[in-house]
Amino acid sequence: MLDISFEQTRLYQDLKQQAEEQGLEQGRQEEAIKLVLRILAKKFREVPTQLTIQIEGLSLQNLEALADALLDFASLDDLVSWLQRLARIKTK
Repeated sequence: MLDISFEQTRLYQDLKQQAEEQGLEQGRQEEAIKLVLRILAKKFREVPTQLTIQIEGLSLQNLEALADALLDFASLDDLVSWLQRLARIKTK
């Protein structure tokens, strides 16, 4: 019989690497959410709960795009418009 453990198999190693990569991605996403919300709070004082919920649901790619865009926002209305445009793009 082969003297090999499941942890030594290629399948296990691949699954372990995938899980680590997903963990890193999730960590980056959580940090991006915190950063965007912190910048918005500093710029506009208070961010309504509904907008916070929408931001928390964004992908890392969309959070990065929002981080770039929010530097040009003059009001929370600009954020609302940006999120609405994103939603329209997703539904097409």
